Amino acid sequence: MNNRDQFRAKHPLKLTESKAGAKPLSSGDKEADKARVDELANRIAACQDIFYAERRRKLLVILQGMDTSGKDGTVRGVFGRLDPLGVRCVAFRAPTIDEREHDYLWRVHREVPAQGQLVVFNRSHYEDVLYPAVHGLIDGKECARRYQQICDFERMLSETGTVILKFFLHISKEEQRQRLQARLDDPDKHWKVDLNDLKEREHWDAYRSFYQKAIDKTDTDVAPWYVIPSDSKTHRNLAIASIVVETLDAMKLAYPPANPEYLKIKVT
Repeated sequence: MNNRDQFRAKHPLKLTESKAGAKPLSSGDKEADKARVDELANRIAACQDIFYAERRRKLLVILQGMDTSGKDGTVRGVFGRLDPLGVRCVAFRAPTIDEREHDYLWRVHREVPAQGQLVVFNRSHYEDVLYPAVHGLIDGKECARRYQQICDFERMLSETGTVILKFFLHISKEEQRQRLQARLDDPDKHWKVDLNDLKEREHWDAYRSFYQKAIDKTDTDVAPWYVIPSDSKTHRNLAIASIVVETLDAMKLAYPPANPEYLKIKVT
């Protein structure tokens, strides 16, 4: 079984606390696992050079998860070695006034990758189902409509050349408590504190329920969901990096054909 199969969402999805702490790829040696993450991150960076040179492929990586699940850490640990020329990271926050005056996918569509680009979404269009559903701003019928609209949107991206990888960073409620408390206890981490995260934590069960529904409804062959155990930051990065490398390897990337005329040119 490859890593993509191992972490592919199972249906019906059950996000149990115990699964958040699983480490199926771990060697049992944390330092060895970190070294493996570094190796894979460097391979991604090497592939990206060819990816950018080809200028014909597009890769979209979507990171979703509860607060403190490690979306920022994944960007740094897995994608931090990429050349800024061919990669973008987009962090979606609460919609602006201008964005609210358009359909909810408008701000997302304009950020998808162009040819030769790898784009990472730190949160995404899924926030436009999850947050309003949890807070009762949309009903079940509207949720169903948005799930279908998202599937249609992602299918359109796939049919026009975008490879899509969607990662749900699965942490336990206890692990989130520890991470939030660590931020509060360390003055140097107070810049990370958002008191709204504490309020959203009160809706933990509702978020988990709606994540299960959203993943079940939008997991497709062209835009698959991968559920990544994320209580361990190192294992989280190891799993995601492994899947990204497998995906890039499957593309059989190659530099564009050489121009024989260039070999005759001598620069004076």
